[in-house]
Amino acid sequence: MTGSGPRLGLLLLLAVLLQTVVVTITVLHFTTALNSMKETFARSSVSCLTGADLQSITVVRGDPCWQVTQQLHLLIEKSLSQRYQRQISSAVRGEVSRVLPSLVMEDSASPRPKVGAHVTGSFLPNPARDGGVSAGRRVQGQKISWWEGQKGLAFLQDVQLLDGELVVPQPGLYYIYAQTYFRHTHALDSEEEEGEDGGEEEEAQDRGRPLLQYVYKKVTSYPVPILLMKTSRTSCWSRGSQFSLHSAHQGGLFPLNAGDHLFVTVTNASAVDTDEKSSFFGAFLIS
Repeated sequence: MTGSGPRLGLLLLLAVLLQTVVVTITVLHFTTALNSMKETFARSSVSCLTGADLQSITVVRGDPCWQVTQQLHLLIEKSLSQRYQRQISSAVRGEVSRVLPSLVMEDSASPRPKVGAHVTGSFLPNPARDGGVSAGRRVQGQKISWWEGQKGLAFLQDVQLLDGELVVPQPGLYYIYAQTYFRHTHALDSEEEEGEDGGEEEEAQDRGRPLLQYVYKKVTSYPVPILLMKTSRTSCWSRGSQFSLHSAHQGGLFPLNAGDHLFVTVTNASAVDTDEKSSFFGAFLIS
C-alpha cells in the first residue's frame, strides 16, 4: 500500500503533462494552419490587382479577386461622391452668400421650417370691395380685406389669412412687401353735364390727389396698430386720357413675434386693380 501511492501520483502527473503537450501541439497546429490560410488569401487577393487592369479582370462571384475588386470599387465611388458633394456644396454656399449674405445660416441640428405667404388681388364684384374696410380712427386709409390666399399665384406656408390680415406663426426676422395697382377711370361725360367750370375744377383736384399705401402691424401688447411702411404716388394724367394707372410698391425687413397681424391700407380701395400680378402682399421668414 505504501508503494502504490507514489506510483499513482506519478501516473497522474504523467497524464497531466501528456494532456498539456497534446493541447499545446493542437493549438500550434491550428495557429500555423490559420496563418497559412491568411497568407494564401492575402497573396491571392493582392496578386489579382498587381500587373493587371481592373477593368480587364475576369472573376467569379465568391472568388477572392471578385471580393477585393468589389470592395475597391465601392470605396472609390464613396470617396469620390463625398469629395464632389463637399465641393459642390461649398461652391453653391459661396455663391449664395455672395448674392444674399443674410440667407446663409450656420448648419444646425434642427433647421428652421419654411414660413411665408403671398396673397394676391381677388376678382370680387365691385359692390363687395368698394370703399374697403375702415381700419379704425388711428389707422390711415382703408384696409384691403379681399386678398386671395389659395388660388393662382397665391400661397400660404404656415401663415394664416384672417380678414385680410397675415398672422405671424413664430418669432423671427421677416421680409414684408406690398404692391397695389391703382386704376382711375375718368367720367368725361358726367363732367360735361356738370359744366365746364365745375368739371375742370373737379378734374384738377383728382389729377393732384396722392395715392398712398400703408403697411401696419397689430400686436397683442399694444392697443393701436403700428405703422411699418408707407409709400405714395401722385395721380397725374393728361386731360384726354380715359383712365390712368399708378402702382405703389414697398418692402423691408422687420422683427416680428408670434401672433402679430400684418395688413395693408390705401387711400382709395375701390380704385385698386384686382389682377393677381398687379396687386399683392406677402411676408416670409429670413432668420
